[in-house]
This record gives sequence, C-alpha cells and structure tokens, in this order.
Amino acid sequence: MKIPKPKTHWYREPWVWLMIALPMSAVIGGMITIYLAVSTSDGLVVDDYYKRGKAINMDLARDEAAARYQLRALIDLDLRDNLMQLQLQSSAEALPKMLTFSLLHPTQPGRDQVIVLRHAGDGMYYGDIDEIARGNWYLQLEADDWRLSGKMQIPLVGRLVMQPAAVVSTD
Repeated sequence: MKIPKPKTHWYREPWVWLMIALPMSAVIGGMITIYLAVSTSDGLVVDDYYKRGKAINMDLARDEAAARYQLRALIDLDLRDNLMQLQLQSSAEALPKMLTFSLLHPTQPGRDQVIVLRHAGDGMYYGDIDEIARGNWYLQLEADDWRLSGKMQIPLVGRLVMQPAAVVSTD
C-alpha cells in the first residue's frame, strides 16, 4: 500500500515561484525602461533639424572667410589652472576684440563649454575654462564673420593648431 504524500500549499512549491518570477522580472524591467525614457533627455536629437540644415550654408561661408583671412590659431590649454591662451595669426588688418571658443562633447551636450576670449594685444586672447573630461572634443573658434573648426583629444599632448578646413593638429 502506498503512503499518500502530505498536501502542501501552492505558495510552498518552488516551481510556482519560478513561474511567477520570470514574467515579473519582465514587468519590472519594462517599468525601469519607461522611467529612464521619461526622465532623461535625448541629447543627440535635434528638434529644428530643418533650420539647422539651412544654417549649414551660412556656416560654410564663415569657413571660407576664415580661409580668405588666412587664419591660424595656436592654443595653449592649462588644465591645472583652467586657463586658456590663444594666439591668432591673420592677414586681416583688425582683429576682433573678443572671440567665442566652444568645446563641444560629441555625445553629451551637457558637457559643452562656451568660452569668451578677451583680446590682450598682439593677437593674444585669454579666457577661463571649466574642467574638461577625458575623451574626444570638437572645437569651434568664432568671430562675427568667420569660424574655425577642429577636434582634440584629452589628455592633450603639445599645443593645438587650428587652421581653416583642417583638423586640429598638435606641435
């Protein structure tokens, strides 16, 4: 004669909990995904893409103006004291009183910096910078009618050189 097994309650069976845990983990993962989608911004998505596209032609004209003026910028970054020194060489008679230098992070717009450089005479400009994270950065040096663009990588070795239609190089 067989001895009957004692009856157990359903909540004491490990297979029941395994069957409940799998769909429950999918529900929790979905809720976390929804939270992240709602609470973080889409930094790489541009809302006014059409206007940005039209502005490209204006930017190209500014790049051509930089080539006409035969601009060359020699940049020294002091990352310890957060200072920037720029020497601008140009064929133009008058240099601007102020320049705008932009450090643009390729993927995180919250890390971008815009630095106003003050003219100190003889083509020298100075400005204060915030701390710069390691990695690749895009650079833009702008005045009213021209623009220089380039790239750099932190940690920085040597001096940066920006020229029209050229990638930033180091000496």
